[in-house]
Amino acid sequence: MITRYFPALGIALVVSLVGCATPAPQPSPTVIPPAAGSPAATQSRYAIEQDVAPLQPISPEEVVDAVPRPDPLLAIGNVTPYIVDGVSYEVLEDYRSYREQGIASWYGAKFTGYETSNGELYDLYLATAAHKSLPIPSYARVTNLENGQSVVVRVNDRGPFHSDRIMDLSYAAAVKLGYMEKGTAPVEVEVLDVAGVKDLRDVPYAGYRFLQMGAFGKEAAARSLMQELQVLLAAPVFVSPIDAGGTRLYRVRIGPIDEPALLLALQQQLQDNGYAAGQPLP
Repeated sequence: MITRYFPALGIALVVSLVGCATPAPQPSPTVIPPAAGSPAATQSRYAIEQDVAPLQPISPEEVVDAVPRPDPLLAIGNVTPYIVDGVSYEVLEDYRSYREQGIASWYGAKFTGYETSNGELYDLYLATAAHKSLPIPSYARVTNLENGQSVVVRVNDRGPFHSDRIMDLSYAAAVKLGYMEKGTAPVEVEVLDVAGVKDLRDVPYAGYRFLQMGAFGKEAAARSLMQELQVLLAAPVFVSPIDAGGTRLYRVRIGPIDEPALLLALQQQLQDNGYAAGQPLP
């Protein structure tokens, strides 16, 4: 049981209501910038030019599978159709029986800390992946067909935009599958059907609330808290960067949460485990 509290960091648990808005219909494909891991991404976006493995390597035993959860499918990250480098792609509506074999690559230190297609920050040590057409987020089991090793990943990014590849895995996932040093491997990708997923792409965030656990000046502190809460809670936890007064802050948030009873239950669980639960804001 986690019993940590962070008074020195000024953590306050608040709830913010995201405005309800229905996006206008799009008569033609939307041109989006390349996602992390895309070779078409502009060099100016990243601090380093060539992608590399991190300075601190990890072993396959250290890689933790993603835990499938009924994350709602929101509009962010799921614009369809979309265009990259003049090619149009569509997000699958009927994806629950998806299974495909092909070549997987991986992406690493160049992209870590930058936003993925749904606004999360890419962390090369987490078991995540990029896919051209699976909904974001979704979960899949990826198996290396050369050695039988498998890993469960959370799809939260778009790519790889190569005709001969079906998935870009995080550095960690590639390590677990045993092909990080080789660069690519033949894999089978099988979507995991998670019960309770709600498709809200037509009305993003409608009626949803988020519990905000704090805003940190250092990304490492925010990610440390996020990882603790991911272990404790059966709800999505993520880090959301924001620029405030010329300073970049990293907010730790729980949600989205669509049921008042669940909101109260999460607050109680946080309080029982030593975190300030706070009060909802109108």
